[in-house]
Amino acid sequence: MLSTRLTNARFLTMDPGHPVAHDLGIWQGRIVGLDEAVTSLPAREVIDLQGATVLPGFIDAHVHLAWTGFKQNTPSIAGCTRIDDVLAVVEEAVTRKGSPGTWVSIAGYDQRALGRHLTAAELDKVSHGHKVFMLHDSGHGCVVNSAVLDLLPAGIPHENGFLAEGAMGAARALRLPHSQEELAEAIGRAARTCLAEGVTACAEAGIGGTLLGHSPVELGAYQLACDTGRLPLRVQLMVSADRLHPVAAHEADGIPRALDLGLRTGFGNDRLSVGALKIFTDGGMMARTAALSSPYEGLDHTGQLQDDPDVLADTIVDGHLAGWQLAVHAIGDRAADVALDALERAQHLRPRPGARHRIEHAGLIRPDQLPRFAQLGISAVVQPNFLRYFGDDYAAIMGEERAPWLYRGRAFLDHGITLVGSSDRPVTDGSPLRAVQFMVERASGSGQVIGPDEGITVDEALRAYTVAGAFACHWEDNLGSLTPGKFADLVVLGDDPRRVDTSRIGDIEVVATYVDGRETGRAA
Repeated sequence: MLSTRLTNARFLTMDPGHPVAHDLGIWQGRIVGLDEAVTSLPAREVIDLQGATVLPGFIDAHVHLAWTGFKQNTPSIAGCTRIDDVLAVVEEAVTRKGSPGTWVSIAGYDQRALGRHLTAAELDKVSHGHKVFMLHDSGHGCVVNSAVLDLLPAGIPHENGFLAEGAMGAARALRLPHSQEELAEAIGRAARTCLAEGVTACAEAGIGGTLLGHSPVELGAYQLACDTGRLPLRVQLMVSADRLHPVAAHEADGIPRALDLGLRTGFGNDRLSVGALKIFTDGGMMARTAALSSPYEGLDHTGQLQDDPDVLADTIVDGHLAGWQLAVHAIGDRAADVALDALERAQHLRPRPGARHRIEHAGLIRPDQLPRFAQLGISAVVQPNFLRYFGDDYAAIMGEERAPWLYRGRAFLDHGITLVGSSDRPVTDGSPLRAVQFMVERASGSGQVIGPDEGITVDEALRAYTVAGAFACHWEDNLGSLTPGKFADLVVLGDDPRRVDTSRIGDIEVVATYVDGRETGRAA
C-alpha cells in the first residue's frame, strides 16, 4: 500500500526517461512510481492536486540561513535614501536597547542608495554610548561607530568607520558569539521562508568562519535545530576554510591542514550534512571589492583579493588534498584566475575527477576563462537575482565590454559547464521562480536587458534549480528529479513555468511544498 498518491497534476519530473506524469506514488518518504505503475495501487491518502503543476523541490545551492533569520528580526534601513532618515532609524534602535555599552545591530545598509558611505562620526551623534554595527547588505563590509573603532586592534584599516572584508571580520570578532539556541531559532525562521518559495534543500554557504560565521560551534546549532524540529528542509553545511589548521596526519595521507578528526565533505545524513569547504578569494560588487583584472568604470581601483594570491592558492590546494569538495567564492575575473590556477595545481598534485569543485558566484567571467572551467570540471554556482535587482548598477560599473559577461548562462552551458542556480539569500531575493525568469529574459527590474546572448530556455533554468543543484551538492542519487527511488521532495505550483509568458514566471504561486512526501509549507 502506498503512503500517498498524488493525482490530477502535471508532474514535470526533470527526468528525460519519463518527463511528464499525471500520478505519483509515495511510500516511506520516497517516490515509488509514476502513472500506471501506481494509479491502481491502494493508498492511505489520495490527494487531488486539481490540475496543478508539480516540480522537484527547488535546491538553493548557496544560501545563508542564520544570517537570513537574524536579518528578519533586525532593525533595517533598507529603502532609506537620506542620511538623516538612516540616523533616525539607528537612534530609535539604540533607544530601545536600554543600557549604554551594549551592541546594536542594523541591517539593510547599502551606500549606493545614499550616494556615499556613512561615517563613524555620524553614527556617534545617535549612538548614545552604544556600540553600533551596521552590516552591508553584501556581507562584505560594515559601518561602525567610534565606540567599536576604539576596540579594534591597531592597524585595522577603515575609511571613516567603513570596514571591508577582513577588517569587517575583525569588528565581528569583538562580539560574543550567538548562542546555539539563538542560532537555531534564526535558522528555523529562515528555513520556513525558503519552504514558502518552494525550496526543499539548500547549501548553507559558510559556517564558523571570521567573515560570515556566527559561532565557533555553529554546526551544533544546526544539529539543535534539526533535533528540535526547527529544520524542516534538507541542509548541507559549507565550512569556512579559516577553520582549517595544521594536523599531524600520517605522511601517506598527504593532508597538511584539516578540521579536527579529519572531518570533510560528506559527513552526516540526508537531512543535515557537511558539504564543501568555503574559500573566499575576493569581495563583492555591491561593496566594490570584487577583484577585477581592470578597474571599475568611473573608479581608480580593481577591488581586492582577500589575501595574498599565494596564500589563497595554498588554502585551495590544502583543502583539495584533505579530501574536501571546494566552494571557492570568486566574483571578479581576477579572483576567478586565482581560483582556476589553484584548482588546476591541486588536481595536478592529486587528481580527484569526482571532487565536483565549485566556483561560487562566477560574477564576471571572461571568454578565455570558460574553457578552463570546462576542462577542470568546475560547476558555476550563480545568483541570477543579483542582476534582476542590481543589474543596472552592475552593468554601469562594468562598462559596455564587460557587462555581457556578468552572471552568465548560455556560455556556461555551451561549454559543457554545470550551471547551478542559487540566491545568496539574504543578500537579495531568494525566489527560484523569479531567478528562473531572469535567466530566460535577462532583464533587470527596470527592463534593461543585460547580456541577452546569455539567456537560456525555461527548461534549462529549471534544471539549474533542480538537477544541477543536486549534482553540485552530491545529492543526485536522492534529489533533483521526480524519479522512482528518490525522496518525495516536491513543489506544487499554480501554473506551468513552461507554458506561461516569460514575464509571468516569477509571479507563479507556490501552492505547497513537500519534503519526504509530507506537506511542510502551503501558501496562506
